[in-house]
Amino acid sequence: MKFAVNVSTIFTEAPFLARFAKAKQHGFSHVECQFPYAVAPEAIADELEQLELSLVLLNLPAGDWEKGERGLAIFSDRHDEFRRALEEGVRYALALGVPHLHCMAGVVPKDVPRERAKETYMHRLDEAAEMLAVHGLTLMIEPINPLDMPGYFLTDIDEAAAIIRELGRPNVKLQYDVYHMARLRRNVTATFADYAPLIAHVQFADAPGRHEPGTGELPYREIFSFLQEHGYNGAIGLEYIPSRESSESFDWYDEYRGMKGGGGR
Repeated sequence: MKFAVNVSTIFTEAPFLARFAKAKQHGFSHVECQFPYAVAPEAIADELEQLELSLVLLNLPAGDWEKGERGLAIFSDRHDEFRRALEEGVRYALALGVPHLHCMAGVVPKDVPRERAKETYMHRLDEAAEMLAVHGLTLMIEPINPLDMPGYFLTDIDEAAAIIRELGRPNVKLQYDVYHMARLRRNVTATFADYAPLIAHVQFADAPGRHEPGTGELPYREIFSFLQEHGYNGAIGLEYIPSRESSESFDWYDEYRGMKGGGGR
């Protein structure tokens, strides 16, 4: 299976650009990232090329993260900002060979009716999907649990799937985060099976602590085997927060790889 280290949550002991080499040193050939926009794409591209790494996922710029913003797509009065974020995300994706861009929805203000937010969200997703399709890119949406992100617009995978089907854009897909599904008290394997045709990327962290596999309650061996047996051939993003030094958080994988008789990252 293709495991991709999230360099926004793992190896944070090192400066951002140094994290790619750390991932390579630990045997990985795939990485993902949340927000790379503080670093020039040319510098990241050089690291990826020299290390022979594939970057499989980015988030679009999501507003002012330090002020609690978690996306721009639901705000009717911020279209210009959303458009700039979309253009910036596409620019990075094309420069870095990234196939998937995740569009975060945003936190719904108390004075904005949810239906109005949804209407705007649908328009923004349609606009983004149209732009990405020109470049052969896939737009991702991800249900995020409200315990970790209170007020976030998209928390229900059933609604996310309905949105994708209503849009009817073949390049809009689900980002399936096992951690969020567990925190939402969904059966992670049954839910994956229900929506497998819509899923283009999987992420994993153990629950409830969001640390590496083996630190929580999720049967990660069974989950990974299930994904493999059900024909999932995309990357599994390791978007966990290490419970110790990042370099010491891969014991689970060495064990898993031994059980499988080998395999790559």
